[in-house]
Amino acid sequence: MKLQEAIEQFMQYSEMEKKQSKHSCDAYASDLRQFSDFLEIQYQVKEITDFNHLQIRSWIASMMQSGISARSISRKISTLKSLYKFMRKQDWVMDNPMVKIQLPKVSKKLPVFVDEQAIDKLFGSDQFNEDFTGKRDELILHVHYGTGMRLSELINLKVKDIDMYKSQLKVLGKRNKERIIPISNELKALIQAFLMIRAEMGFDLPELFCTDKGKIMYPRLVYQIVHVALSGVTTIQKRSPHVLRHTYATHLLNNGADLNAIKELLGHANLSATQVYTHNSIERLKEVYKKKHPRS
Repeated sequence: MKLQEAIEQFMQYSEMEKKQSKHSCDAYASDLRQFSDFLEIQYQVKEITDFNHLQIRSWIASMMQSGISARSISRKISTLKSLYKFMRKQDWVMDNPMVKIQLPKVSKKLPVFVDEQAIDKLFGSDQFNEDFTGKRDELILHVHYGTGMRLSELINLKVKDIDMYKSQLKVLGKRNKERIIPISNELKALIQAFLMIRAEMGFDLPELFCTDKGKIMYPRLVYQIVHVALSGVTTIQKRSPHVLRHTYATHLLNNGADLNAIKELLGHANLSATQVYTHNSIERLKEVYKKKHPRS
């Protein structure tokens, strides 16, 4: 079987059966296309049985020489492992060369977050206009910080999934896994105000957020809105929607929230993904110790 054909069937499997997100599928496709191109150019390999672990290691070495980060290389290797797992399941290959491939060591990065004073400044300012875009942009920031949802989850948030009576909303996360997130009275009021001005504009999309033309929001626009707003209150380099997700989790933990509860609110599959936030909490405790302990 041709390698390209195997990749195409794996992508269909990932999207249709594994229910991977479009973002994940796009990343898989890019990784595997790079791998396939490398084999064809360097070794004239097109069949799935015509290469081994030595050629895979050669691909990894070429990426390292090109300056690709260990984190990105690890992701590409994981994608290739998933492809081989799929091919073995289909009985297309007998051997798995990936068992001889080790992931490069990746240094753990602490999540970047905005401090509470900057958040107070962000929501205490009068930078938001009273028109449609002003109300929408303000609500986007409040939803990101007030729920910790991912960018894709925010864009796809449906009006029908917001329960004002129970003060909660339903989010469709990775792999179509639903979760319930509580919302504050302040956030409910902002949602209601935005729905009113949205109705006045004649927009009736199922999704909560839309452009000023009444079309569904797109990731780049949300990123730009968050980036511009955070630029006015913080000097941190990363000013993305995901930073507000990190901020939501970090502030919950710093104020005594249970780690397992934060895991459920964020929609993490396992606790290890959530535990990274404890490092930020420990660093905060160190700062308090240095400032407040008389013999620190």
